[in-house]
Amino acid sequence: MVFPFSSGKKARSARAAALRPTSAFFGRLQAVVNSRSTLLRLLMVALCLMALLLTVEAWKAAFTWRINDRADHGITARIGFHRLNSFETRRAREDAEAIVPFIFRHNPAPLESLPARLRTALGEVAQADSPADLPADIRAAFGLNAVEATVELNPAMPNEVNRDFARLKAAVSREEGTAGNRIDELIKEFEEFIRPLEKHGLADPAELARIDKLNNESTLEILPESGNGTRYLVSPAEVQLPDLLRSTGLLGKTWQQRYPELILIRRLLERWLLSEAPVTLHYDSPATQSARREARERVRIVTDDYNRGNLLLEPGQAIDEETLAVLRAEYEEIESHVTPAQRVARVVNVFLLLAVLAALNGYYLINNHPQLVKKFSRLALYLAAMVLAVAMGRWLSYDPWRAEVIPVMGTAMIFAIAYDQVLGAIMAFTLALFIVLSTTADFGQFVVLISVSATAVSRLSRVASRSSLIKIGFWAGAVYLLVSVGTDIIDGQSLQPLPVDSLVLIRSLRGMGWCLVTGFLVAGSLPFIESAFGVVTNISLLEMSDISHPLLKELVRRAPGTYNHSIAVATVGETAADSIGANGLLVRVGAYYHDIGKMLKPQYFIENMTEGMESRHLHLAPAMSTLIIIGHVKDGVDLARQHNLPRPIIDFIEQHHGTTLVEYFYRAATRKAEEQPDHRTDAEESSFRYPGPKPQSREAGVMMISDAVESASRTLSEPTPRRIESLVREITMKRLMDGQFDESTLTLSEIRTIEESLTKSLIGIYHGRIKYPEQKTA
Repeated sequence: MVFPFSSGKKARSARAAALRPTSAFFGRLQAVVNSRSTLLRLLMVALCLMALLLTVEAWKAAFTWRINDRADHGITARIGFHRLNSFETRRAREDAEAIVPFIFRHNPAPLESLPARLRTALGEVAQADSPADLPADIRAAFGLNAVEATVELNPAMPNEVNRDFARLKAAVSREEGTAGNRIDELIKEFEEFIRPLEKHGLADPAELARIDKLNNESTLEILPESGNGTRYLVSPAEVQLPDLLRSTGLLGKTWQQRYPELILIRRLLERWLLSEAPVTLHYDSPATQSARREARERVRIVTDDYNRGNLLLEPGQAIDEETLAVLRAEYEEIESHVTPAQRVARVVNVFLLLAVLAALNGYYLINNHPQLVKKFSRLALYLAAMVLAVAMGRWLSYDPWRAEVIPVMGTAMIFAIAYDQVLGAIMAFTLALFIVLSTTADFGQFVVLISVSATAVSRLSRVASRSSLIKIGFWAGAVYLLVSVGTDIIDGQSLQPLPVDSLVLIRSLRGMGWCLVTGFLVAGSLPFIESAFGVVTNISLLEMSDISHPLLKELVRRAPGTYNHSIAVATVGETAADSIGANGLLVRVGAYYHDIGKMLKPQYFIENMTEGMESRHLHLAPAMSTLIIIGHVKDGVDLARQHNLPRPIIDFIEQHHGTTLVEYFYRAATRKAEEQPDHRTDAEESSFRYPGPKPQSREAGVMMISDAVESASRTLSEPTPRRIESLVREITMKRLMDGQFDESTLTLSEIRTIEESLTKSLIGIYHGRIKYPEQKTA
C-alpha cells in the first residue's frame, strides 16, 4: 500500500509536536542535574527529610495517649498482652533481698589468748593487798577505778570497790597457800565458758549499728575467714557480748548450771570480758551485696495478663499514670507484631507527606524569598530550625510538660520576624501538622496550635519593642485558652456535670502559660535571632538611630556636609518607603549610615567644601577621581564591619549606588579622550561604574532614588515644584532604564508612588517664603 507524501509529512509533524513537551521537561531536568549548586541544595533538603524521619520514628505508629486524657466510650484491649507489674516485681525483689543474710567473716584466733590474759589479771589480784596495788589496766578492766580504791582494805570502812576487790581476792585465794590452784580452777571453767564464742564469734555493736538495713530481726551468716569451713546462721544478739551475758543469753544462762566457781565473781568477770574480749567478726560488704544482687536476679518478674476485649479504661474516666503504663504496654505489644514490610510502608507514607510539605514550602520560598534559597547558610539554618523544632515538639509533647506549643509558636514568630508573616504562618502549619500527626493525632490540638501561631504571627508586622513580644505571648495564650476549651466542648468529650471539664481547663491554663513563656523566650533571644538570620528589628534600628552612636558622632565632626545630606535623605526616604508599604524606619537608619565612608576623605566630596575652597579633583585625572568617589562605598563597608553594624545596614552602604555611572568624571574622561586619541582606553564606561551590587530589596531601591534626587535637588537654582517634579522623574527613569531596579522586586506602580512621595517631600523642603519688607532704620 502506498501513502501520499503529504500524509506522511503530517504524521511526522504530529509526532514531533507530541514529543516536544517531553523534550522540554527532560531539558529542564538535565539543566537541574548539571547544576552543582542545585544538586547541593536538593541534597540538603534530602538530608533534612531523613533527619525528620529519624526524629519522628517514622517506622512506628504514634503513641497518642497522655495523662488526664478521656475516652467517651472507654478503652478496650485490642490485643492480648502482658504487662510488667513494676510494683509487685519490686516488692518481690525487695523481699528476696531482705532474707539474704549479712555475711561476716570469723577469725577466732584472738580468743585463744583470752584465758592467759585472765590468768595474768587474777595473779595480780592474788598478790595485791588493795585495789590501789593493781596495775591501772587491770583495775580498769575489773571496774575498780573508783576514788575509794586508793584507800587500803579496811573492814571498818566498807565501800563498793573494796567489797568487789575483797570478793575477787577471796575467789583466787580462799585458803592460805592454795592461790595457784584456785586460779587454775577458775581458768579451766573460763575456758569452757567462752568456748561457744569460738563457734559464732563476737561482733562490734558499733559496727552493726552502722550497717544499713540491719536490725534485731536480721540474719547473719558467719563464714570462716579462710573461706573453708562450717557456715552458721545467727541473729545479731548471738554475736554481741552484752546480749550473750544477759540471763537469757547463751552465756548468761549457764552460770549457775555449770560454773559454780565463776559465779562468785560473775559481775567482775562480765566487766572484764566487756573490756578485754576481742572482736572476731568483720562485715563482708562486697559479698553481701553480691548475694543480694543474685537474689534479686533470681526473682521472676511479675506480670499482669490482659486479653483482647478487656476494659482498660472506664468511659469518661481520666487516664492516670497506672492506666497510661497499661496502654503503653499494649502499644508496645502491637508494635512488636508489625512486620518489616509494614514498617517500610509507614516510612514511605511519612516520606511522601514530608515531600508534599517540602514542595509547598519550597515553592513559596523560591517565588518570594529567593535569597533564602540561594544562600546555603540561610537554607541550612532554615532546615535545621525545622528539624530542631520538630524534635523539641515531640519531646515536649509528653507528660508532664505538654508544651509542644513552645517550638511551634516560637519558630513561627522567629521566621515572621526574620522574613515575613506569611513564611511564619507556613512554618507554623508545617510544624503543627507534623508534630500533631507524630504525637497525639488530635485534630483539636492541631487547631489550637494553628490558632495560637496565627495570632502571634499576625501581630508581628513590626517589632517595635521587646514588651510587644511579651504582649503577643499573652494574647496568644488567651487564644489558646478559648480555642482549647471550645474544641473540647464541640468534641463533647466531657462527661462531667460542669460545662467545662476541670482537667481540660487546667490543661488549657497550662498551655496559656507556655504561650506567655514563649513570648519571653523570643524577646530574650532577639539579639541572637538578628545575628543568626542577618536581620535587624525596629528595636535595634531605634538604638542605632541615636546620634550618640560613635560613627554618627565621627561623621558630624569630620564631614558635616555629608551628615546633613544623610539626614535629608533619611527624611524623604522614610516617607517614600512608607508610601509603598516598605520599612520606612529601616530606610531612615540606613540613610544615616549610607555615606559614612566619605568621612575618611571628606574634602573630595562637594557637600563638605566651603565657599572659596578649591576642588582637589582639579589636579587629578578623571579616573583617579572616580576611584576616590567609588572608594567611599568600600570604606563605608569596612567602617560598618568594624563597628558591628547589622547586615541590612551594610547592604544599604553597598547597594545605594548600585552599578550606576559616575557621569561627571566619565564625561570629563570622554572629552579628554577626544582631545587625546592615544588615551581613548582611559574612557571605558565600565571603569567609571560603581561595583554594585544593584539594590536587592525595595528599601535599597528607595534609598538609591532618594539619595540621587536629594543630591541633585541642591543644584537647582530655583527649586520650583515643576522643576523638582521634572528632576525626580528624570533621575528615576534614568535608574530604571539602566536596570538598577531589576533585582529589587520594585514594581512600576511602586516606583511611581516613590516619585510622587519624593516630589512632595522636596517641594515641602524647598517651598517658597514670603519676602518681608526691609526694616526701616530709625
